Amino acid sequence: MLEEIKNHFEKVKKRNPLHVNELLDHIQNRYIHGELSIVEYKQFYSVLDKLNAQKPDLFIFAPIS
Repeated sequence: MLEEIKNHFEKVKKRNPLHVNELLDHIQNRYIHGELSIVEYKQFYSVLDKLNAQKPDLFIFAPIS
């Protein structure tokens, strides 16, 4: 299943993923755009979660006055 995720990433981005976090971003984007069902997304997410893929912590920026 990991190979499937990587192959699609490489086909779309025309490069190898640098980190599993990029693959997580990729499947989330595909899910948001309706390219993956919730079942497919959860299966892919499970694989990436086992590899410790993470979204970055949110940063909150204060407006500059």
